[in-house]
Amino acid sequence: MFRSIKKYLYFPVAVYFRFFATIKLKKWHPRIIVITGSSGKTTLLHLIESQLGGMAKYSHDANSSIGIPFDILGLHRKSLTLDEWPLLFLLAPFKAFSPSPKEKLYVVEADCDRPNEGDFLSLFLRPEVTLWINVGRTHVMNFEDTVKRGRFSSVEESVAFEFGYFAERTRSLVIVNEDSELVQKQLKRVKCKVDKVSSKKNLTKYEITLVGTMFELKNEKFTFPYLLPKETSVSVLQCLSLLSYLGVRSDKSFVNFRLPPGRNSFFRGIKNITIVDSTYNANLDSMSAVIGMFARIRVSDKWVVLGDMLELGSLEREEHEKLADVISNNNFKRVILMGPRISKYTYPKLKKLFGPEIVIINFLNPKEVLDYLQKNIRGGEVILFKGARFLEGVVEGLLENKDEAKNLARREKIWEIRRKKWGL
Repeated sequence: MFRSIKKYLYFPVAVYFRFFATIKLKKWHPRIIVITGSSGKTTLLHLIESQLGGMAKYSHDANSSIGIPFDILGLHRKSLTLDEWPLLFLLAPFKAFSPSPKEKLYVVEADCDRPNEGDFLSLFLRPEVTLWINVGRTHVMNFEDTVKRGRFSSVEESVAFEFGYFAERTRSLVIVNEDSELVQKQLKRVKCKVDKVSSKKNLTKYEITLVGTMFELKNEKFTFPYLLPKETSVSVLQCLSLLSYLGVRSDKSFVNFRLPPGRNSFFRGIKNITIVDSTYNANLDSMSAVIGMFARIRVSDKWVVLGDMLELGSLEREEHEKLADVISNNNFKRVILMGPRISKYTYPKLKKLFGPEIVIINFLNPKEVLDYLQKNIRGGEVILFKGARFLEGVVEGLLENKDEAKNLARREKIWEIRRKKWGL
């Protein structure tokens, strides 16, 4: 019921806030750079921020048809509870006439969680530059009706078409991942210059350890003190392409690069374990990228804790069974699965693919996972957490220093309330 109401009201509410955000945007009149795609948007935004610094304003924690107008107006949701909304509606007209940001560039992350969102946002933003990373099966439950009505032959094509609005309405330059066929097919809609980058052509070496990542691109080495999937190399290339367009000299050390919570952060846990926290989101592409990254780290006792992938609709079984294949290609000591979907579809297939020497266990809720880990961790393990259903609460329960919980994902009041319902 609540989901249906939310779906019905989404764009009417977005139109209200977009109206006032348009007033402010016209007063401000920045050069707009859009980052879009199914996954990796936030990492690319932070790569760009590490280079442009104070030259630009960035849409941190905002990428939707409501979130982006909020960001422009300077409206902020703190608790994510319903009682915030009346004040937000009242403040919007006043915020439209508040002072404009001093920055002349606006770097904005833009998602397409539903049909018409790319159309809605691209008409609003009219970007000067768009950086399009990829297309994957994210939020595809919302796109299934477009396939049923015969508009598209697959949900991936429908998602790609929606992202394509940003490229179509870009005024100067579209920077795309040449390795994505779905992206390539939409380029016929583009009316401006296109710059294609490719990790397949330009990535000559990829190395990762628990202390960082190295990409060798076009015979140059780029080193980061973070755990980054191989796929991030495309984002590095796109960032460099943007800097060239803007006429900004790049700092190839990326010394100012930072990542927000839940994107492969690592923490010291109880009994001297190492926690790799990638709990922010999960779809098959990001799961595959992060699992592949983790598999390359050379440590002896690696465990993975994986949760459900959500909003997949009729593709739920197919995607979770594919996840079993991704996991089985790697040699992990223990595989711990959590959630009804991953237990129903991934677990039985994994039991067939793995031999008896690999421990595979499944649970339905995060408290069961936390209890299991607290009882079975011997000490020194390196454990990856990736997936939905409040795995950040499990990570919090395993931290050696509880004060580091502030560096985890989903710290707002609404998530705290929901975690407590699970006993976390």
